Amino acid sequence: MAKPLPVSPLASPLPALGTVRGVRLGAVAAGIRYQGRTDLVVAEFDAGTTVGGVFTRSKCPGAPVDWSRTALKGGLARALVVNAGNANVFTGKAGIETCRATAESEASLAGCPATEVFLASTGVIGEVLPVERITAALPALHASLTENGWEAAARGIMTTDTFPKAAVRKTEIDGVAVTIQGIAKGSGMIAPDMATMLSFVATDAALPAPVVQAMLSSGTIHSFNAITVDSDTSTSDMVLLFATGKAGNQAVSSVDDPRLASFRTALNDLLLDLALMVVRDGEGATKQIRVRVTGAVSDQSARIVAKAIADSPLVKTAIAGEDANWGRVVMAVGKCGEPADRDLLAVAIGGVTIASEGTVVEGYDETPVVAHMKGQDIDIDVDLGLGDGQSTVWTCDLTHGYIDINGSYRS
Repeated sequence: MAKPLPVSPLASPLPALGTVRGVRLGAVAAGIRYQGRTDLVVAEFDAGTTVGGVFTRSKCPGAPVDWSRTALKGGLARALVVNAGNANVFTGKAGIETCRATAESEASLAGCPATEVFLASTGVIGEVLPVERITAALPALHASLTENGWEAAARGIMTTDTFPKAAVRKTEIDGVAVTIQGIAKGSGMIAPDMATMLSFVATDAALPAPVVQAMLSSGTIHSFNAITVDSDTSTSDMVLLFATGKAGNQAVSSVDDPRLASFRTALNDLLLDLALMVVRDGEGATKQIRVRVTGAVSDQSARIVAKAIADSPLVKTAIAGEDANWGRVVMAVGKCGEPADRDLLAVAIGGVTIASEGTVVEGYDETPVVAHMKGQDIDIDVDLGLGDGQSTVWTCDLTHGYIDINGSYRS
């Protein structure tokens, strides 16, 4: 068994997790790739549970992504099966057969059609997933599921993650108390083109599938889809939101229903919380970086500029070295192809404006910026001075630890 990675210095503590009515979870060590740790997770949902999902836009997705994307068309979910250690990507017909066999095996245990079983896999690409280890482990795992299995599930989906990621929110719909609770995994190969590596969120709210889908799609834009660790989009990215309906709130038919205001705020907050945990567990990360771009010609343009800054190895290594090298930020702005004017933009780090109107601010004192760079949370603000467009992206620094982890990932 590989030596465990040291826990990220930015690790977020695991919150006190409760239950979500209508959800039972569990994890087991199936020996898929890892030895001596859990690597297979199952969640089962009460009948009538609705579901929404967002998936990688990679042109080379894994077989589980294809399976779950198809299952999503039905709008209902009774079970979720997740394995860690093997991504079931580039495995040809064997990967498709693994999905079919896994879904059918779980469906027989959950008492539902295979089309209501969702699948996700994470880990090494290009190795055939030993499906027999999954199907052999499912019966005992099914028998051990519990409403309190959330922490076990959070740990069971980890790969190079150094800490389990989970979040919970309590809110209401039209005066009826509801719970939202979710888990995520992700550390490297993070530049989501929809979501993140894997995240699974459940609520006991009663919501029709179209509303669940619309709220999740909207919520990922400024959370999972606004983070980057290394600019690489995974073949396996997936976020699913399940709504069991057990809270008993009156049904809503439209995502614009004002009764959903508090729920929407809580869901969006939870999604961002989980997404930032992924950044804080970025492989080798020692600092979290918030990049905010304003004054762009559009929000989309601001987003592209912010991503260029956040993805720049030169910016990320400067921050790892605690060097407030604002010239690298300007470089990233200029290279990305979006409208920018050297003599209009301004750059601030830690709330201190360093450069404006094409040059260093007169009388600039680096002392507070140097102090800011020594912290764990770094803020970079760029105002392009061209319009009202704005966007915020989160990333982490780039250290030698990233090379150490990824240079030995398959060994």
